[in-house]
Amino acid sequence: MYELAWSPSFIKSAKRFAKQHPELKQKTMTALMALEQDPFQASLKLHALGGKLKGLHAISITYSYRITLVLKISEHVVTLLDIGDHDDVYR
Repeated sequence: MYELAWSPSFIKSAKRFAKQHPELKQKTMTALMALEQDPFQASLKLHALGGKLKGLHAISITYSYRITLVLKISEHVVTLLDIGDHDDVYR
């Protein structure tokens, strides 16, 4: 089991995301619960990022929406950084 650490920027983004996309509330909660259980589940589509986001990872909520995160395997901590559509979280 992994610990989810919610960064202040993620909390702000999550509030905004929830207001803009109430229809994705259940999918977002399902993704977060799965992430807490095992971030390497195929359904999350965990992938490493490159370029200026090198060292970070992302998971998919849907085809268009992502959560970016820092995955610290040795400590079993997942630090959530941002949530939003594909273009916004990869800025």
